[in-house]
Amino acid sequence: MCMNSSERLPGKTFYSSFRRRRLSKRYNLRVHGLNRLRKLKKGADYGKIVGTKVEMEINNLKLYMENQSIMEENQKLRKKALLLHQENQALLSQLQQKFSQPNNGKILPQKPKYVEEILMTENSIYART
Repeated sequence: MCMNSSERLPGKTFYSSFRRRRLSKRYNLRVHGLNRLRKLKKGADYGKIVGTKVEMEINNLKLYMENQSIMEENQKLRKKALLLHQENQALLSQLQQKFSQPNNGKILPQKPKYVEEILMTENSIYART
């Protein structure tokens, strides 16, 4: 049986040549990457890259510590604000009781307008939170 040169046999020859081409590309890319890494290590850029990484890690650690201290301070301020709010509520309730108690036959002093304003603003401020 005679074969024309234009006909190809299915099988190993086509696949192996394709595979060889693919492997050689991978190999060339790997060699190129290794050569670049070697040049970086020899040059001054490698020291800069390593130095930059160390500086970034130190900066990151400093920012983390600062963030932690800010969060602690925020927690303390929240507790202090809660205590002040409770004290304010107690004082306002005492003020309300003082002006709402009946005086036996005596004329009651009128509640000052600013007390009502304080109560309204106090309630509106804490209703939002």
